[in-house]
Amino acid sequence: MKELLYLNKYLLKYKYSLLVGVLCIILKNAFAAWQAPIVRKIIDHVGSVSEKGKILPDVVQAEYKWGVIQYLGLMLGLAIISGVFLYLHRKIIIGVSRHIEYDLKNEIYLHYQSLPLSFYRRNNTGDIMNRISEDVNQVRNYLGPAIMYIMNLILMFFIYIPLMLSVSVKLTFYTLFPLPILALSIFLINNRITKKSMQIQQSLSSLSTFVQEAFSGIRVLKSFVRENDSSSRFNDQSNIYRSRSLELARINSLFFPMILGLVGLSMIMIIYIGGEEVLKGHISYGNIAEFLMYVAALSWPVASLGWTSSLIMRAEASQKRINEFLKTKNDIHSGSDQSNIEGKIRFENVSFTYADSGVEALKNITFEIDAGKTLAVIGNTGSGKSTLANLLLRLYDPKEGHITVDNKRLPALQLQHYRSQIGYVPQDVFLFSDTIRNNIAFGANQIPEDKILQASKQADLYHNIQSFPAGFDTLIGERGITLSGGQKQRLSIARALVRNPKLLILDDCLSAVDTKTEDNILENLKELMHNRTSVIISHRVSSVKLADKILVLDAGKVVEEGTHNDLMQGETLYKEMYRRQLQEEEN
Repeated sequence: MKELLYLNKYLLKYKYSLLVGVLCIILKNAFAAWQAPIVRKIIDHVGSVSEKGKILPDVVQAEYKWGVIQYLGLMLGLAIISGVFLYLHRKIIIGVSRHIEYDLKNEIYLHYQSLPLSFYRRNNTGDIMNRISEDVNQVRNYLGPAIMYIMNLILMFFIYIPLMLSVSVKLTFYTLFPLPILALSIFLINNRITKKSMQIQQSLSSLSTFVQEAFSGIRVLKSFVRENDSSSRFNDQSNIYRSRSLELARINSLFFPMILGLVGLSMIMIIYIGGEEVLKGHISYGNIAEFLMYVAALSWPVASLGWTSSLIMRAEASQKRINEFLKTKNDIHSGSDQSNIEGKIRFENVSFTYADSGVEALKNITFEIDAGKTLAVIGNTGSGKSTLANLLLRLYDPKEGHITVDNKRLPALQLQHYRSQIGYVPQDVFLFSDTIRNNIAFGANQIPEDKILQASKQADLYHNIQSFPAGFDTLIGERGITLSGGQKQRLSIARALVRNPKLLILDDCLSAVDTKTEDNILENLKELMHNRTSVIISHRVSSVKLADKILVLDAGKVVEEGTHNDLMQGETLYKEMYRRQLQEEEN
């Protein structure tokens, strides 16, 4: 249960509602418990009246009817009142579990957003989603039904057992003695339930990840005609989940026959031992019926022990998985400096290695670019260009060296304020399943319409948008599936430009557009980048030749540095790339 201790803060938050719910459970059981003594009185009343009926049948019949009507009316009243409190305690306690579910999901989601990019490189999307959905649902079952039924059982014992003992200690003992056997059985089987529950949640995470990847990459899957293979792999994953779920179901299925058998044994003991006690004159026939009602009332709460134990074990397994992520700390710490940046950037002996893969992406990088200037970074695939952009955004921190902006080290700057002044166009464009307008305006709050139009024109996207029947209100589908590759990139550029950023980072964002469109975009960006620090990352020389400074990266190192004219002098790597790309365009 130690993993579930994390939830105590939420139980304390809603303690008053829970106390009211517990009070309703007490009242429900108190009114329900008094129905058994009334049944005893009815039977004893009938017995006494039948003796009198041998002498005064007419008078006794009227007495019998009036007595039974009184008792039945009292039972009906108790049942109605008990039912009202049953409704209230279920409404309150299950309602609290829903509130805690809401709070826990929000806590997990906010924590996810605070974690660094390295967390998402280590964990797959399906597993991350499963912990905030299925695992939280398992925890809610503990907070709601499990706690409610356990509290109900405990309070029933405190109310019913004193009533039973007041009638017959001996009969109470024989009625309740199967319960320790039940408790021992639950204890012995709990470890297996925990193990199987953890395996089920892991299987469900793997299944969710597979489905998410299959539908996200549906175009690739169809293009390579791998539908049958994908279905086969899905079937294999589903079989694993099914077999593990069936194993847990088989374990759980042992509880109910065992519990019902023990309840039946209690009833047999009541009838047998109770009959002996009646013959001895210690109790009445009505007391036997009373005890049978007590056992009937206790049978479902006791029978639910197996089910609630399963809920608790599954919740513990799920909360353990949730706690693993909640205990993950963000190694990107924010400073307190919220001053606006001018844009002077300096990398000083910066090296970076990806911890999860061990790949050394950057090696002893040093350069400087003044505020308002344009820096271009060019290199072949895998040279470390995107890593440089990630470090500048503080998605990662360098393992060695320092990065400064306006002569201030990045860790000293308030992270959210710093990023709010950056316009970033990633290499891997991500668009939301929303309208074109909302995708452009995503990066800031309450963007005026004229700013959205201006940004679309600067990204050379305006005429494309006008050709769509719904214009800026066109829904672009998941990840912008209805747009071409070039349109996606230009929409991503417009999203960065509409923020009017102090620092603009374009990470190979023109790779999917033709040369003419590229020239149009760069021409539009000239005025925008004037007196604004810009970092253009590309593998195409045509995108970077107008920069104030060009860095040529190779295998994570700066091998050449200068302007376009400087780098075209002599036999340089930059010149070789320029010639090769020029030949490709001519062909």
